Amino acid sequence: MIYAYAFVAIAACVAIERFHNRKAKIAIALALAAFLAVGPRFYGNEAVFSILADAAVYVMLALGLNIVVGFAGLLDLGYAAFFAIGAYTYGMLASPQFGLHLPFWALLFLAAALAALFGALLGAPTLRLHGDYLAIVTLGFGEIVPQIFQNLTKYTGGPNGIAALDVPTFFGHSFGASVMPYYYIALVGIALALWISRNLRESRLGRSWMAIREDELAAKHAGIDVLRAKLAAFAIGASFSGIGGVLFAAKLALVSPDLFGFQVSVLIVSMLVLGGMGNIVGVVVGSLLLTIVNSALLPQINSLVDASFHTTLDLSNIHFLIYGAILVGIMLFRPEGLLPNRERRAELHHAGEAEAEA
Repeated sequence: MIYAYAFVAIAACVAIERFHNRKAKIAIALALAAFLAVGPRFYGNEAVFSILADAAVYVMLALGLNIVVGFAGLLDLGYAAFFAIGAYTYGMLASPQFGLHLPFWALLFLAAALAALFGALLGAPTLRLHGDYLAIVTLGFGEIVPQIFQNLTKYTGGPNGIAALDVPTFFGHSFGASVMPYYYIALVGIALALWISRNLRESRLGRSWMAIREDELAAKHAGIDVLRAKLAAFAIGASFSGIGGVLFAAKLALVSPDLFGFQVSVLIVSMLVLGGMGNIVGVVVGSLLLTIVNSALLPQINSLVDASFHTTLDLSNIHFLIYGAILVGIMLFRPEGLLPNRERRAELHHAGEAEAEA
């Protein structure tokens, strides 16, 4: 059943990308929204809702990272740190840890603001770095944050994390043990993230990001405030991750530093590369594909291998190898991604033609 929802969503995204008629795109988007809102209620269970909710959270994370990497061209390998900041914001302020029980809805905005603040704090001293140097600094930040949460045992619970988080309520009605409410909240979050991403891309700030991505020196001489634009990219992208962290923590009812390691950042970057960096629809497709592979396909392959060959082979332990194979394959056969934006497709194809002529 989960594969059917993923197939319909991916097919609709591809149709939206391929059609040029605005009315047709809107009609497909509305039909997809209605299907995702109504379908799981009649043809789904808690397991399906759980996987779909996780997929929706990762779509939000990928859309946030797309602002930093796809729009502004800044390689961020520590994006999971903002995910952890959002999750621990909910864990520390809506649990018995400090005796605080702030509302879930207020913490969504607070986590977004805190993640944006830390994104700006990360960006401020690193904005003059480029390429590999920026990637190494963000990688270090992504490793430092989970270690801080792990070692501040008095405040964060240390390696055991924080459990028994508050169950959210909506107008006095508790979510209970059901995963369904988190799925619908995540759907609304995706809709807002898509709207924000699209408007940012078409805005003056978005055009500044594109100019910086193509040629930072030329953008600076054209009068663009490069430092401020980069800082905005880090802050806005991090805020998406903060909201996703709150949803993720509330759904699990616990937070632990093990949940926000480097592999999470690798997964999200892989989603961008697979779908097509800079293309909003492509990022959604890449997120859905890798989430389904990670959450649904790998466990079933394990069962299939065990039944067929009577051996125990846990493919979930080699997910880095699988992601690496996907990235290598994409870079070799379709370096622009499955659904690239026009600029990146033209850039890569022009480079390939130039090399062939040389």
